[in-house]
Amino acid sequence: MSRIGRMPIPVPSGVQVKIESHRVAVQGPRGELAREFHPDIQIQLQGSEVLVSRPNDERNVRALHGLTRALLANMIVGVSQGFKKQLQIEGVGYRGAMDGTTLVLHLGFSHPVRVEPPEGIKFLADEKARIITVEGNDRESVGQVAADIRKLRPPEPYKGKGIHYVGEKIRRKAGKAGKVG
Repeated sequence: MSRIGRMPIPVPSGVQVKIESHRVAVQGPRGELAREFHPDIQIQLQGSEVLVSRPNDERNVRALHGLTRALLANMIVGVSQGFKKQLQIEGVGYRGAMDGTTLVLHLGFSHPVRVEPPEGIKFLADEKARIITVEGNDRESVGQVAADIRKLRPPEPYKGKGIHYVGEKIRRKAGKAGKVG
């Protein structure tokens, strides 16, 4: 049995889970998330826990078991606490600022790059520390938006200029002169 899949998912107070066939809707203090799951996986609400089980041990069903449990757990955490990713901007003249809800990035191009937040995502920019925070309820969309922002100017290996996650280790190269800065 999948070690992840067989663990029950605790439902905190203030969070409601509705299971209709293979569609699960989770509502909490931060909003509502809904998702369709594969029909081979059974999802049950027992008391204040959600249990995920599988009918057989076929390879594809085993793979879906742990995935379904992880996605459900992320939905429950998302509507109760939310998710956030932090990005750091490095480089002379590189900076980010907010213009209403839009994120405006100056990344060494001839023009500023404007990033509109998708539905359910909020940006925060600390201009002094050069840190951008991406917040939201859906873990998948928070990670995708952060990856898209990082893709605008990925960190380069010689001076480390660009956008990277806070705490990410950038692999540095020595360069032509052989010195690492």
